[in-house]
Amino acid sequence: MYERLLNKEVVPTEDDIAEYLGEKSFKRLCNMEKILKEQYELQRELKFPFGNSYGWGYKYSHRSTHLCYVFFEKDAFTVMIQIGDGKVKELESMLPLLLPKARELWKNRYPCGKSGGWIHYRVLNNEELNDVIKLINVRKMPK
Repeated sequence: MYERLLNKEVVPTEDDIAEYLGEKSFKRLCNMEKILKEQYELQRELKFPFGNSYGWGYKYSHRSTHLCYVFFEKDAFTVMIQIGDGKVKELESMLPLLLPKARELWKNRYPCGKSGGWIHYRVLNNEELNDVIKLINVRKMPK
């Protein structure tokens, strides 16, 4: 299925990540990064942040603002985004413009705060990548 890089002792190289994600997913991740670089002062850190079930991934930030995490999976990647209470209205107004998958993920989010939460969006195609970019833009307005 969508196995993750779970060995904390082995730090993956960019080549390892590309091979693990597969050609299509790695190209999609590079495209995401290109778009984010155009919109933000993007910083990327390779991390093993939340314990053994999440594995290796990139933390993307704009200056001191965390944008999202991307966790590497076999032939895919999952983007983890937090939408805070102050951004919920903005997100909910744009939900009808997003794919049904995004609406379902928001409905079933991991709660955080009064009405915000965390979304774990597995990106399998370019349309889903477009949703993820829109969600990140809700989290932090592009420059």
